[in-house]
Amino acid sequence: MDFQFDSEQNDLREAVRGLLERAYGDAEERRRVTRADPGFDEKTWARLAEMGVLGLPFAEADGGMGAGPIEVAIVAEQIGRVLAPEPFVEAVVLAGGLVAAVGTAEQRAELLGPLSEGSSVLAFAHAEPATRWSAAAVGVTATRDGDAWTLTGVKEPVLAGARADVLVVSAVTGGGTALFVVDGDATGLTRTGYRTHDGGRAANVTFAATPARLLGDGGSPTHPADRTPDIERAFALARIAYANEAVGAMDTALRTTSEYLTTRKQFGVTLNKFQALTFRAADMYVSLELARSVALWASMVADAGGDVVSAADRARLQTSRAGRHIGQEAIQLHGGIGVTAEYKVGHYTSRLTAIDHVLGDGDFALDRLAATVGDHPTVDPLGAPYAPGAGVDA
Repeated sequence: MDFQFDSEQNDLREAVRGLLERAYGDAEERRRVTRADPGFDEKTWARLAEMGVLGLPFAEADGGMGAGPIEVAIVAEQIGRVLAPEPFVEAVVLAGGLVAAVGTAEQRAELLGPLSEGSSVLAFAHAEPATRWSAAAVGVTATRDGDAWTLTGVKEPVLAGARADVLVVSAVTGGGTALFVVDGDATGLTRTGYRTHDGGRAANVTFAATPARLLGDGGSPTHPADRTPDIERAFALARIAYANEAVGAMDTALRTTSEYLTTRKQFGVTLNKFQALTFRAADMYVSLELARSVALWASMVADAGGDVVSAADRARLQTSRAGRHIGQEAIQLHGGIGVTAEYKVGHYTSRLTAIDHVLGDGDFALDRLAATVGDHPTVDPLGAPYAPGAGVDA
């Protein structure tokens, strides 16, 4: 299996890295940007669009670049390296991915073209109060009146929901969970934005007989196609992208910690002279590389059209464990400065924690993987397949 990037992918990585380091290489600049709404830099968003980053996963016919999950992974990792607050995964991978997957040709051209150009931000409104990481809608309902649809209910949290120009909304219909498009200025739509602990933005979104357009044309007029499987796949692709973003964040947290150990002196010597601290940093490196391997493998599974749901759960489990380990150790090895708002290590840990709880945490992924253990054959560690009832010599 080849884990090496080709020349075009390397060029993409270097271009995105250069842009984001200029924008957020200074941690204080990121804090300045995230203090004010919409929580990210509109100019940086526009520059990403100029580079073609916002249209990476979309077909050229829809205004995109025709790239795939590997290119998305490259961009996501660079976002994580500097904690760039731009809603790339939320708007492009998740909301845009759903439009690309189920939208009609007209809808894809209408929504993905402006998103790729940077003139429009999309958000997926799916999570609901008192629900947890389900791919099916529960509380928001869709009602058909003639040829028109209206939505009623509450979605929260909706990441980037207050800034979004267009919302992709899941709602309950007679056929299950359908997807709808709601304009940001629609009547009956109320959005209350707030800041999240990692400096991002989310919103409470309320629909009160809000006009909506059905996304896609499957099913019957009164019973649209159930989009739960499409949402589950979109969630999986987003989890894989988040895994790569987490790898970028962990990489910076580890490098920052290693540099601190080689410069901070105690008892007249630098901290890296203390063997126990060096061992702890080495353990952080092992966690990082395991997470990096699984995240890239999951991206390759998605690129090859494999079982992205299972791959995403494996990536989420590994990055969840690694993110907690690296984040906590980074703070501990920095000592008191690690928990201050002025120092960046705590912000990386906060972002890693946020990623872990978006679309299902590590325990959620572990439960789903454990539920399918019986679907796989048992293999004898010595090499012979295990046959129930057979002896040792079988």
